[in-house]
Amino acid sequence: MNNRKRYITTPIRYMAMVLVGMILTFSLVAFLVTSPLNFTSRTVNGIIGNSAIDQVLILALNSENHYFYQKQIMNSPSLMKLSFESMTNFKINDTRTLLGRELPGLSIYNTEIAVAGKGTNITNLPVESGPPLDIYLKDREIAEENLKQPEEDKKHEDAINPKEKAVYIYHSHSWEAFLPFIKGATTPNEAVSSDQRANVIAVGDLLSHELINKGIGVEHNTENMAANLKSQKLDYRSSYNLTRKDVQEAMGSNDKLKILIDIHRDSQRKAVTTTTIQGKEYARLFFIVGKEHKNYEKNLEYAKEINKKFEEKYPGLSRGVFIKGKDEGNGIYNQDISDKALLVEFGGVDNNLTELSNTIKAFAEVFSDNYWEAEEVNG
Repeated sequence: MNNRKRYITTPIRYMAMVLVGMILTFSLVAFLVTSPLNFTSRTVNGIIGNSAIDQVLILALNSENHYFYQKQIMNSPSLMKLSFESMTNFKINDTRTLLGRELPGLSIYNTEIAVAGKGTNITNLPVESGPPLDIYLKDREIAEENLKQPEEDKKHEDAINPKEKAVYIYHSHSWEAFLPFIKGATTPNEAVSSDQRANVIAVGDLLSHELINKGIGVEHNTENMAANLKSQKLDYRSSYNLTRKDVQEAMGSNDKLKILIDIHRDSQRKAVTTTTIQGKEYARLFFIVGKEHKNYEKNLEYAKEINKKFEEKYPGLSRGVFIKGKDEGNGIYNQDISDKALLVEFGGVDNNLTELSNTIKAFAEVFSDNYWEAEEVNG
């Protein structure tokens, strides 16, 4: 009887083991196929660069030479833990490294604050806008009454754009718009538009005029990036690759281009993105510097330099200078192309034309002062 029972249970166990094995195999295959990770040489290099591999090596040396590494031995962490973190880029004691790629907004807490502006802290860090939604890029009625320029601006005549263009303004996320310019829009996700009067291209247009009036030649790229992405069947993460081609082409045809300015807007709300200086309302701005490229230090220095001048002339207008790696965003932002490449976020989803105009004028003033000072030094 016992032998008979054994003959019955053995096949069942075998089938159960096969079934479990099949489930695990299919789960692994599904993970590898659907995982957002792209195991290119650049990705692998990044994983190694961000991992705790140095600690693994120190631990290995500890095991061979106890005399020189007595201090490290006393505090040596688990080899298994270090190996796991090195291979997966997931830190056991920090769930953000696992969830940050999946939950929108969580990865911002990995953003480094190089220079903190007034009131800047971990609770109000920049929030990158989501991808452009087709439903919002179609038939969105513009609030014309909120786009009327002040009379003083209408009377201002623009100077002639100098033949020598030194500044290239463009918009990797040209769809980023402002709620006051879109009828019926109330949430950050609705602050998208293909209309150049309502999105960040309008900011670039106003800034171009202000810089030209100060004698600085500007080339302004006003392409609809959402349309370009859609026509090429690319998702929004490819936007920097598309603008990269434009930047390289512009610099290739004009060796006088010195400064790149990629204009965006934040997704934070008005309480964070607005300030009052001497009775005037301003849309606060800030600078993003990518650290995954060769010109990182130079670009960081340049952003800090401009930011410092803002603090001197318009204290509190800038929210600061932020550093982002590949885990918090693109990580490069085309800033490897020039050692004077800026990514500037003007205001947030709630800022209106008056607040933006005041900030654009302030930026043009600070930027042009810095520009002409540098020109004098360089002869």
